[in-house]
Amino acid sequence: MRPLTDHTPKPLLQAGGKTLIEYHLKALATAGIREVVINVAHLGAIIRDRLGDGQRYDLAIQYSDEGNQALETGGGVFRVLPWLGDDVFLVVNGDVWCDYPLKPRALAGEDLAHLVLVDNPQHHREGDFFLDDTRLSLVRGTKLTFSGIGYYKPALFHGCKPGAFPLAPLLRQAAEQVRGSAEHYRGAWFDIGTPERLQALDTVLTDVR
Repeated sequence: MRPLTDHTPKPLLQAGGKTLIEYHLKALATAGIREVVINVAHLGAIIRDRLGDGQRYDLAIQYSDEGNQALETGGGVFRVLPWLGDDVFLVVNGDVWCDYPLKPRALAGEDLAHLVLVDNPQHHREGDFFLDDTRLSLVRGTKLTFSGIGYYKPALFHGCKPGAFPLAPLLRQAAEQVRGSAEHYRGAWFDIGTPERLQALDTVLTDVR
């Protein structure tokens, strides 16, 4: 995303007259979620200054400052587990845009994760996981792309240690153990990985207004 992110953290890039992260915050508040943790690293102080304590979004925001070396998604979530309690929690990547309703949900039985999957985009045709009816699979079903939106139990991170590590291996392990569910969301979804994709989202949202 450079040069756009040289001085602006990716979640604060704008599309349709609003920052990417503010779309998430509005969706969370609309769904009735009130407590939010935002992981910040490079240029994180800018995010904190922009969003504050979350009061104007009808939210209570806490920040986990990872310093200049980001902990990746897995390490970042593991670091804040003591803040999240024992219930299922929702994680949303800051560099995606999606109109999925970010409502609280429970996980069935022994499940550790529920993933929102989307159609494979042109830049990721191979997908990430199979959807076998409502189950997350590595071997059968329809191959889809992980949206960056997932619901997890703290037990998914059992045995992890502090430091940087990705989330994907934990999700694959849950799928192998038949402890993951998923759904195919067919609404709008954008992975903001290039300036061109950001521009495409801006065009869509500007046309909608």
